[in-house]
Amino acid sequence: MTAFSSLPVREVVGDPSKDDHGWPFTMGAVRQLLRDGLELSELTILVGENGVGKSTIIEAIAMAYGLSPEGGSTHLRPSERPTESPLHERIRLVRGLSRSRWGYFLRAETMHGLLTFLEQNPGADGPYHERSHGQAFTELLDTKLVHLSRGGGFLVLDEPEAGLSFITQIKLANLLADLRDDGIQVLMATHSPILTATPGARIIELDDDGLRTRAWKDLMTVALYRRFLADPGYFGLE
Repeated sequence: MTAFSSLPVREVVGDPSKDDHGWPFTMGAVRQLLRDGLELSELTILVGENGVGKSTIIEAIAMAYGLSPEGGSTHLRPSERPTESPLHERIRLVRGLSRSRWGYFLRAETMHGLLTFLEQNPGADGPYHERSHGQAFTELLDTKLVHLSRGGGFLVLDEPEAGLSFITQIKLANLLADLRDDGIQVLMATHSPILTATPGARIIELDDDGLRTRAWKDLMTVALYRRFLADPGYFGLE
């Protein structure tokens, strides 16, 4: 990637100097991140099984950017809950030429607390808890983020497909492509083969051995979904 990239975050650089044996430094993807670093594109997607380090890496990058581990914008602090992982202390973000320092972090496991905070503080856009999870999530993306991020920024998403229907995931994939085209850099961790099919995405698959760039058609999650749809009985569902 060119040194003159206009992305808010061009690259994640790790510090492998310390000999850490505890979690999360025992995970292959984390070890590789610290050793080799990770270049980010306009839209980067991390995919892989549970426990391989997707959310850990996503959270660390978000925190290194100045975002709360519970979610929200660069100026939002819903609470002071400490992070479970010290990984953010071992990475450094290489910034691009983008003048924007705006960012937003959305993660499925803390959405309820974030929406409550937005409702209870001035400037909230509406009673999010009166909507379904999917409606509240997409409304937050489609209105608040679009309006707040004029001029570019960095959007981080951790498993946003939770609670979203097939159709809503399609809408989200299209919205992410639109945000990317409008100059917002997107980094996302997901299990969804729908979201990983977002046009123009760089897909990185994580496993116990590390992380590597993959084509959508070669992803393990895509192969498993195809096998299931062709024959649910293969997985013992008869």
